[in-house]
Amino acid sequence: MMSSGYTSIDKQNLSGSVPAASGPDHVVNFADSNLQTFPPSETQGKISAVFRPPTDADDTFSKPAPGSSNQPQQPTGWMHAFTVGAYRPYFDVDTSDVLERIRDSLFPFKGSFTEKTSDNPDLYGPFWICTTLIFVAAAIGTFVTYLAHKLQNKDWDYDINLVTWSAGLFYGYVTLVPLGLYVILKYFSAPSGLVQLWCLYGYSLFVFIPASCLSVVPIEIFRWVIAGVAGFMSACFVALNLRTHIKSAGERWFLIVAGIFLLQLGLAVILKLYFFTITV
Repeated sequence: MMSSGYTSIDKQNLSGSVPAASGPDHVVNFADSNLQTFPPSETQGKISAVFRPPTDADDTFSKPAPGSSNQPQQPTGWMHAFTVGAYRPYFDVDTSDVLERIRDSLFPFKGSFTEKTSDNPDLYGPFWICTTLIFVAAAIGTFVTYLAHKLQNKDWDYDINLVTWSAGLFYGYVTLVPLGLYVILKYFSAPSGLVQLWCLYGYSLFVFIPASCLSVVPIEIFRWVIAGVAGFMSACFVALNLRTHIKSAGERWFLIVAGIFLLQLGLAVILKLYFFTITV
């Protein structure tokens, strides 16, 4: 036979051969491997896109230096007055707060404005009310003058000084008058918060915005009535809200309240004479 020409090989001494099992009870155990589970247990059921650097990665640049803080150092003392953070609480209002305070200014006889704003007086509303009034008064005053000249077929020149005078009048009034009142009340031992006074005077100017718009009507007596009503409402709003507090200043409280009332009326007269008195 052909098999007789081959040399038998000792399978036990053959290099690389796998030894046969010694018996049916012999079990070969394999070591567990992490490759048997995919994806890993932390991300089973989803694909994770989170990058995680090795545990031995250098994170020197991601850690703050010793003794440092993520928040910048805020100045202390009188230097704090020159930072934005010093005035942030006075602009911490939302639209509903501002609208409610404007509504209170249009009902001056309640006299409850200072009580409602004592815990949170703001400068946001007064600033934008004053700024709006500056441009409304200058724009309406210019339009009224233009209309009067055109109705009489006369030449008209735009007066840029209306904006300048308007800004000086209203910004100056709402800043200096409360400041002067603050000093007076402090002198009479009835001090009031300066921000509270700025807030009160700022909202008191809102009534002059619709009054300026109504002054477009080319009837002189009507303009005087509008200016008088607006001035009276604004004066009552300030005087009635300060009356209770100023009574603690002694017997002269009435003179102080009367002065406040007359100053507001004077503002209305100046507004009428300078912006809405037409000379052609």
